Amino acid sequence: MKHIPRKRFGQHFLTDQSVIAAIVAAIRPQAEDAMVEIGPGLGALTTPLAAVLRHLHVIEIDRDIVARLQRAYAPGRLSMHAGDVLEFDFAALPGALRVVGNLPYNISTPLLFHLARYAERIRDLHFMLQKEVVERMVATPGGRDYGRLSVMLQYRFDMELLIKVAPGAFSPPPQVESAVVRLCPRPRALLSATSEAGLAQVVRRAFAQRRKTLRNALAGLLEAGDYTALGIAPGLRAENLAVADFIAISNYLEKKDKPQAY
Repeated sequence: MKHIPRKRFGQHFLTDQSVIAAIVAAIRPQAEDAMVEIGPGLGALTTPLAAVLRHLHVIEIDRDIVARLQRAYAPGRLSMHAGDVLEFDFAALPGALRVVGNLPYNISTPLLFHLARYAERIRDLHFMLQKEVVERMVATPGGRDYGRLSVMLQYRFDMELLIKVAPGAFSPPPQVESAVVRLCPRPRALLSATSEAGLAQVVRRAFAQRRKTLRNALAGLLEAGDYTALGIAPGLRAENLAVADFIAISNYLEKKDKPQAY
């Protein structure tokens, strides 16, 4: 029975065999890998991955697709997790987890932040996303693509844009170009923010109105003398700061708010 793509789930099914082969080659699955696929759809990636892996976990919200996959694969080869991936507990899956998927573009950003919470349990992630989102993820300081998403994900992951994909590779074709990105969690020893919640607050404030200078965007958090101590010009905008600068500001504020006891 033919499956009709559902707009509410953002379904665009990958059909181009050359693109599918390139993605699988980039993932390089090995038989013993602990792997989970998000949004398997009609199985474009599921089929070649399952051909290599001893076992594959999949997360799918569409009940019709869940039923289709349960008919197609034996439980010993594929574990089906039916439901909303934004509410899924990835800690319930094996460690050193490899995560793959052609993600629904309407939930891609919140899903990336959700997965960042489990980064220490994840080996790598390979996702098909809207190309504009991937360009924001890997952007460097100084450009219009560089923003909150760039800083917070670059703090937690090393990332690389691997493959650009035209709309015609999907059915139905999306109205945007796509891209495949690889994310590898950075070792905990390299994560130098005293408080990740504090870092997130500083980054959110700094980019809330990105045309404002730091002096205005961070008013109430930093004073003139603080910028001198940090060695950061208050006339700069958030887009001019490297990830390390945001970490420095966050750590400075944590120390300032919690003075040493003597």
